Amino acid sequence: MAKQTIEDIKEIKGKKILVRVDFNVPLDDKLNITDDTRIRAAIPTIKYLSDKGGRVILVSHLGRPKSGPDDKLRLAPVAKQLQELIGKPIAYVKDCIGPEVEKSVAALTDGDIILFENVRFYKEEEANDPGFAKKLAALADLYVNDAFGTAHRAHASTEGVTKYLKGYAGFLMEKEIKFLGQLLNNPPKPFVAILGGAKISGKIDVVENLLPKVDTLIIGGGMAYTFFKARNVSVGNSLVELDKIPVAKEILKKAIDLSKTIMLPIDHVVADKFDANANVQTVTRGGIPDGWQGMDIGPETVKKFGHAIKKAKTIFWNGPMGVFEFDRFSNGTIGIAKLVAAATEKGAISVVGGGDSVAAIEKAGLADKFTHISTGGGASLEFVEGKVLPGIAALQDK
Repeated sequence: MAKQTIEDIKEIKGKKILVRVDFNVPLDDKLNITDDTRIRAAIPTIKYLSDKGGRVILVSHLGRPKSGPDDKLRLAPVAKQLQELIGKPIAYVKDCIGPEVEKSVAALTDGDIILFENVRFYKEEEANDPGFAKKLAALADLYVNDAFGTAHRAHASTEGVTKYLKGYAGFLMEKEIKFLGQLLNNPPKPFVAILGGAKISGKIDVVENLLPKVDTLIIGGGMAYTFFKARNVSVGNSLVELDKIPVAKEILKKAIDLSKTIMLPIDHVVADKFDANANVQTVTRGGIPDGWQGMDIGPETVKKFGHAIKKAKTIFWNGPMGVFEFDRFSNGTIGIAKLVAAATEKGAISVVGGGDSVAAIEKAGLADKFTHISTGGGASLEFVEGKVLPGIAALQDK
């Protein structure tokens, strides 16, 4: 899946370049950005194009506007933060098509950077309306997609514009394709996948696609209890997807057929209710008593999982091992994060598939200890499932 990147563009100076970025950042009640990771991730691409004399036109979405413009979802705070981070002026236009936008683009000089308003203020964006895509494309000479987090969506600004402009991958997109692609195509062995999170339902396709490729599949978090139920182990009041028990049984059987190891927790931190201040105890492999629910993997499980992680040459991780947002139930997730970070320091390739795992790693203060942390939760999962992502497929092949 080798795609042309911005380094393959022969002529950048003087060109108007439409760059799809993912500035879908969290904001607090006062519209302050609480995590600028996604903005920082796009800077190498923006800077490269600007430094080479490109006239950079940035397009992004923010949140899920219901019907047209929403003052709480405007990109003004992003423009301000980007200007501080990149150290040069960022022009901000309160629209993304129309006369005012055309006038602002016409006034650009080499190296200038402009940020358009939230592209999802137009319903035509998510509908991938050809007319809307054509209007966006008409503003530029070239197109660059650096928004991996939206690559699994065929929207006007991610796929539609490539009908009218040649599309290239930005540095972030290139990095995502490289590391996630390596998991599927040629992972150094042993390959360990760690899957957690609340439910098995969102991870079935990931398991199906990874099981033939991994040596060991580690399952923690709420999804583990559906597997225990499939083995007739008591899980008390723990979260179980009853309709997915047959799927769990099939996965366990398939692992045996393929001579793959599936590791499940051997002890559990349990609570008498889903509450940060609940009564807590640790129980071992015999099962979880009635009236109690699993909230985290126990210390013996962390050690057991650690044996496989320490030997791994490739590690893919998606999903926390427990209810990590409550401090009392974050030890399992943080313990796994430390083990993966230590394996990375010894030369393993570690890839984290976006979502809650990233928040957990940041909580543990280990974000810089991993080979690659994906910026796209849903997009990274769909990639690992082996699906074609429209935003990537639409770019020029090498």
